[in-house]
Amino acid sequence: MKLRSLALAAILCLPLAAPAAENPAVVKAIDEYMDFSEYGSSLIWPEQIPEEDWKRVYVVDARDAAQYAREHIPGALNIEWRQAMARRGDLPKEGMVVIYCNTGTLSAQAVFALRLLGHDNVKVLQGGIEEWKAKGGFEANKRASKPAGH
Repeated sequence: MKLRSLALAAILCLPLAAPAAENPAVVKAIDEYMDFSEYGSSLIWPEQIPEEDWKRVYVVDARDAAQYAREHIPGALNIEWRQAMARRGDLPKEGMVVIYCNTGTLSAQAVFALRLLGHDNVKVLQGGIEEWKAKGGFEANKRASKPAGH
């Protein structure tokens, strides 16, 4: 936690207009965070969440409003991935927060930024809504033929 606090402090004290490649302190802070971060700690597969546990998961759809309006995981809040930083106060600090997009790519960017800011409880839904649907949605855990993971 001390390392993350130092990384965050270094980033917040830097001019925002300077690209990271030109700002060694930003590069160092992110590099230190990534060295400290455990692989897989921010990932979760649809089949890892039992159907009854979904009621306790705070689910965020990180796609744009039009995609959210067409379809979303029932109960999900729509916070576009670009707005994750600005709306981080809307997210609970306790309990699991699962963020998804179509395939997991854009939501991973939001999760990375949020975790860098100390939201250790946020996870990317691996494969996004597409994999969630393909694996059975809320029933993915029950339908799984083998344990999920990498």
